[in-house]
Amino acid sequence: MVKIGVVGTGHLGKFHLNNWQQITQVQLVGFFDPNDDTAAEVEKLYNLKRYHDLDALIDAADAIDVVTPTNYHFEVCVKALRKSKHVFVEKPLAATLAEATEILKLVKEANVKFQVGHVERFNPAFLAAQAYAQNPMFIEVHRLAQFNPRGTEVSVILDLMIHDLDIVLSLVKSPVKNIHASGVAVMTDTPDIANVRIEFNNGCVANLTSSRISMKKMRKIRLFQRDAYIGIDFLARKTEIIKIKEATDGNAFSFDLETPKGKKVIAIANPEIKDNNAIKSELEAFVNAIVNNTGTAVNEVDGFLAMEVAHQILEKISYTAALSPAI
Repeated sequence: MVKIGVVGTGHLGKFHLNNWQQITQVQLVGFFDPNDDTAAEVEKLYNLKRYHDLDALIDAADAIDVVTPTNYHFEVCVKALRKSKHVFVEKPLAATLAEATEILKLVKEANVKFQVGHVERFNPAFLAAQAYAQNPMFIEVHRLAQFNPRGTEVSVILDLMIHDLDIVLSLVKSPVKNIHASGVAVMTDTPDIANVRIEFNNGCVANLTSSRISMKKMRKIRLFQRDAYIGIDFLARKTEIIKIKEATDGNAFSFDLETPKGKKVIAIANPEIKDNNAIKSELEAFVNAIVNNTGTAVNEVDGFLAMEVAHQILEKISYTAALSPAI
């Protein structure tokens, strides 16, 4: 039985508590939250012990689940790692690259399991597409959300786009060659909408658009690779595969296609989506890594790489803004 302590029991923290209660290998030992009203609600709703001292909670647990605002990730992770506790931390890994670098060092020294909460890795639509996404060479991403004050302590890059940066980096096994980016602050003091073009050494290009001031929600990725198109709708949990194959008598596809290289056929398929609770799945994966002494699904290096690209994007946006004439 893995003893879990939860730090931060706001909106997302309650989702984590609900799911921890459904995982059989886990014992919830308590939580820490400095907000008295939130803590009183959690104590009553979950019949869970509130710790007034963070160190005491860490001492009582085998693993710590960090669901605080981003600017507190570093402090909590450091305390837990220095006590050799396993850590699950919500994305992004930390508020700054310097903090993320220190966390990487401490994870190695502590020799514990560390997972970053990039929950879209566990989205069933993405899981269904993984077997088909072999070598994408062009990627188009849109992640649009309605404005919500929660999470605005960081830019839209670290709030929303980082989900897609992690997905893209997990699919494109190549170093980043170049980044072009533009962004605008509308509702907050940091970019609320951004468009990014990432070029990789292997020739792949990814265009990403993220906005947290949209009238409608959208979370879609389109992947183009040799003889195939893959569309993933994270919100609707749907995946579409369109493949171009050689025309043979045994092919039972939708329609023929004449190309300069001869007759081909287009196959359209919607892979089976095995519905799941993505948050529960990622927490279960974390626990399984502890119990079985295996690697975590999204480790500290994955979290760092997504952050590294995110901060390169922010630097590009700041540089572009500095060059723009004042109005």
